[in-house]
Amino acid sequence: MGSVQRAEMEQYLNQALAADRFKDYGPNGLQVEGRAEVRRLVSGVTASRALIEAAIADGADAILVHHGLFWRGQDGRLTGWLAERVRLLMAHGINLFAFHLPLDAHAEWGNNAQLGLQLGLAADARFGEQDLGFIGDGGGVPLQALARRVQDRLGRAPLVLPGDGRPLRRIAWCTGGAQGWFEAAIAAGADAFLTGEVSEPQAHLARETGVAFLACGHHATERYGAPALAAHVAERFGLQHRFIDIDNPA
Repeated sequence: MGSVQRAEMEQYLNQALAADRFKDYGPNGLQVEGRAEVRRLVSGVTASRALIEAAIADGADAILVHHGLFWRGQDGRLTGWLAERVRLLMAHGINLFAFHLPLDAHAEWGNNAQLGLQLGLAADARFGEQDLGFIGDGGGVPLQALARRVQDRLGRAPLVLPGDGRPLRRIAWCTGGAQGWFEAAIAAGADAFLTGEVSEPQAHLARETGVAFLACGHHATERYGAPALAAHVAERFGLQHRFIDIDNPA
């Protein structure tokens, strides 16, 4: 089993994901500093208490997640649930690395790229702010077939706003809470848009534009980026790695 110094791992992750390029909702990179040497890495979607406790039981030196602990506009006091998460990390010397938009955007290990692999979709263009949205050839697949593919691969039935029933020649997607990007996907030429969540306006837009909308689950669409990145890091530095999926119906 190999090891890597925390500082070297931090530098590699920041450079590989071009973390400094993104205007984000919170800090990317090392959020909680633990022991200096990393041998065992755990990945997960969100730095929840359940994930942290599972990582402790697994003997992790570092955790890599998509959703970290700190967000813009958050009360900065370490009290309550936030204090308990930080206390557990620091008491066990575990480093916490979190990458939000940089992990969504990465062309190989990112959430959007990995969701595309799961669903058999390949992007040939980007759209939206900071080029986070992916769009590619849909092959004229019927909407019902795409919805079945989502259910089969992600393990949950999507909420489907059907549009006008057109063949899906161009499919756009952006994982997580990107429902507000539906208009940008329509402008980019999409016949269907997949994301994690849905809000009230999207039902009207689907009816009025004829473009289908599929809400596939925030957690369900973002299960793939963190373990893909962590597996790459583990291979590069000879680390042990385990992905721990904490179920989340949202």
